[in-house]
Amino acid sequence: MAGKDQGASFNTSEISPPRIINLDNGDPTMFEAYWRKMDEKCSLVISGIQFLSYFSDTKDVCWYLEPKLEDEIKRLHRVVGNASVEDYYVVVGTGSTQLLQAALYALCPSDGSNPVNVVSAVPYYSCYPDLTDFLRSGLYEWKGDARTYDEGGPYIEFVTSPNNPDGSIREAIVKNGQGKLVHDLAYYWPQYTPITSCLGYDIMLFTLSKCTGHAGTRIGWALVKDKDVAKKMTEFNTISTIGVSKESQIRAAKILGLVSDSCLNPVPDNFFKHGKALMAERWEKLRKVVGQSGLFSLPQYPKGHCLFTGEFSTEAHPAFAWIKCNKEDIVDCEKFLRGFQILTRTGKRFGCDAKYVRISLVGKEEEFELFLEKLLAIQEDF
Repeated sequence: MAGKDQGASFNTSEISPPRIINLDNGDPTMFEAYWRKMDEKCSLVISGIQFLSYFSDTKDVCWYLEPKLEDEIKRLHRVVGNASVEDYYVVVGTGSTQLLQAALYALCPSDGSNPVNVVSAVPYYSCYPDLTDFLRSGLYEWKGDARTYDEGGPYIEFVTSPNNPDGSIREAIVKNGQGKLVHDLAYYWPQYTPITSCLGYDIMLFTLSKCTGHAGTRIGWALVKDKDVAKKMTEFNTISTIGVSKESQIRAAKILGLVSDSCLNPVPDNFFKHGKALMAERWEKLRKVVGQSGLFSLPQYPKGHCLFTGEFSTEAHPAFAWIKCNKEDIVDCEKFLRGFQILTRTGKRFGCDAKYVRISLVGKEEEFELFLEKLLAIQEDF
């Protein structure tokens, strides 16, 4: 077992039931109960005659973007107040992953003699290195931690806020004046963090999976200020997938429209208040369990005034727990927890020490409760 390999003795006999729980990925199934209740309101019938054409609006920069989806995206941002949509172009992609690559393609000069360096501050999203270098493009290459980056010349910085994995609010780090920024705002929604300002960056990325939990619909969108950049991002998506599924777009429009409607109506149907209550409850339970001993520790988050809810002193409740193992003889927290059938993502994937792990908090309720049960049993051995 992991604990015994590292010189300590741990008793797992009291942990029940003996099953593996996978908290490595961020599959947002915690919202199932809400969407089950809204099932009829979200029903959608698509006839056989619909969506025969590749094209949606040939006059639009993003020619495959369904006008209804664009309208609902802009409407939701206006309702929530988390991002400006006036004078922005909307580019839709197959999730935000495609849009991240599209942004890299759009921001790099096609005639550059050297690849543009791509950086992000540690702990950065674990997929950024793979995503950047996967195509082995001569246009750009991964250069790691923005905090230690000191090279001259052009660069692109991914700014993830709230950050994945640690939930912190981020700003750009590198200040050499030759950089371009891509703001990954997947978690800048009221269930995860206070909406303290309406953001207006040059490129802002969002995704349906983190906003509403519909990861399988595979819809992401970018709000892009510069028309030429929006055109190049659309070009990348055109070459790679010839647009984005119309069925997915129409379903996403339906869902986003219902979310906007729920925000304008009294509780209990407000989606974001429902999500915030769930996340707050999970974080309260997790902090209580972690507080039973000094084996693990969690970040603390400053409180802020949420413009969406109107509440002061609102605390963040991130989608992931960034947990540190404090015991000196446990050098690999991911390996240690794996010995107790808890699968997590090691801090090394995020450019950090192996004493850290990222744990998903957005899975099914039974998985979350089992995780707490296992975590409590582990700590009782100390």
